[in-house]
Amino acid sequence: MTIRLRDLQACFEGVIPSIIATASQDGIPNISYLSHVALVDDDHVALSDQFFSKTAANIRANNNAAVMLVDPRDGNQYRLSVIFEGALDSGALFETMAAELRASSAQLGMADVMRLRGVHLYRVASVEAVPSPGAAMAASLPAANLHLGAAAILAARISEQSEIDAIVDAVLDGLRDNFGYTNTMLLVKYPTGERLVTIGSRGYSWTGIGSEVAIGEATIGVAAAERRAVRISDMSRVRRFGAAIRASAADENQTRTIALPGIQDAMSQMALPMIAGGTLRGVLFLESAERLAFPKDVETALSIVASNAAAALALADNTSGNEQSLVTSQGNGALAGRPFSVVHHLFDDSVFIDGEYLIKGVSGRLLVHLLGLHLREGRADFTNREMRLSDELRLPDFKDNLETRLLLLRRRLEEKAAPIRLKRTGRGKLRLEMAGPALLESR
Repeated sequence: MTIRLRDLQACFEGVIPSIIATASQDGIPNISYLSHVALVDDDHVALSDQFFSKTAANIRANNNAAVMLVDPRDGNQYRLSVIFEGALDSGALFETMAAELRASSAQLGMADVMRLRGVHLYRVASVEAVPSPGAAMAASLPAANLHLGAAAILAARISEQSEIDAIVDAVLDGLRDNFGYTNTMLLVKYPTGERLVTIGSRGYSWTGIGSEVAIGEATIGVAAAERRAVRISDMSRVRRFGAAIRASAADENQTRTIALPGIQDAMSQMALPMIAGGTLRGVLFLESAERLAFPKDVETALSIVASNAAAALALADNTSGNEQSLVTSQGNGALAGRPFSVVHHLFDDSVFIDGEYLIKGVSGRLLVHLLGLHLREGRADFTNREMRLSDELRLPDFKDNLETRLLLLRRRLEEKAAPIRLKRTGRGKLRLEMAGPALLESR
């Protein structure tokens, strides 16, 4: 039976290094391991050109070579007879392979060292299975059409939502319920700055709401910088991002930095850029303790989900300013609980409640603004519109991401079990609820 390259998808995941055998014009053989072999189509493969000068010299003298692929699921081996057709240093194929190399290198802290010099394109003359002395046990993978069907169901569920918090929950719950992926995060990019912030997660011992990733940093940041999906199928070959995870509250209080969640035994990671209207809205991130957890067809299906989520978030953000400006003066009810302190540090707008770090930046400024209005005027109900018009908040004129910042603040208050809560009472409306009297101090 003829073996097609498309049937060997798992061999191109990079879990088990491939091997290329070349020979000089005099017939002297040379064998090198390959960092990356990519499937181009049913007749071509692409090999990364990085450090193998002897291989390159042999190919210039003799354009015939052999490539050995290994299926990481069952250990089956395949020998490709290939013919060199040319080198690429630009274009879609080059950029895709370069982005994957940069993502892997970023895990090692070598993003500026390990760069793709070029891509060698080979025509595949034949594919031959190498007989194994023992029987192999293949691991089954879900059919591609099941993934696309699950993506269609999830996309429809996302499209039914009109509020940012509901969209985020629909995406993350759908990844768990429809695809079975339990460790996920959704990060959004603010219009200013080169950072992404976590506004939702599933499957971790702490939510990491408010944690940040610099664009260009590790798998998540590279996907944002490159604006393309990044997959790593075997994290044992790179230093795991989770090794730097910090979870202690004391650390948070000292650094005023929220730790990014993660699983320390992660073997697979995938980050999908969320783009709508040509603008990067954020990144959808998944990881798993299993190798090969995110095959190519899953990437294809979830790229559709990421695009749909980006469009839904953009629409919700663009329509969030259309609410009425009615403001009531309803009180916040029970204040019979114990007093609590709220300390606002002006230099970075960080907020501490009873000595525990909560949030900083615009979200911190929002909380202090609402709390100040309550203490001065006795109000507890507010609208997004009045916040946008407030000079005190200093929101950006061109795009403020107010809904996202309020979502971040609401969820952070809930996660910290704070004596202050923000409750949505309607579209563009919220209520400040407190368990007792607040003592606000600015420093």
